[in-house]
Amino acid sequence: MLLRVLVIYCLLTAFAYAFHLNTFAVFELKEELQIRYMNMWELLQQLEYVDAHQREVVYVEIEHIKSEIARIVNELIQHDKQQHP
Repeated sequence: MLLRVLVIYCLLTAFAYAFHLNTFAVFELKEELQIRYMNMWELLQQLEYVDAHQREVVYVEIEHIKSEIARIVNELIQHDKQQHP
């Protein structure tokens, strides 16, 4: 009985590792992406009440968040390509 449990545990560990090589990295990137999307919504809401000088600062921040979102999406695509060649 103990031998069966150990064999099953070893197999499950091996399968989990083989099928999910980048799971934690992908999870972190998706979490980062959600944070960037929330930041983008906050910046877009700020445009409703900022003055002209502050508006330029918000535009720069929006461009920065856009580039961060693009970087994260590219990394997610790379992880997917590595996972599914």
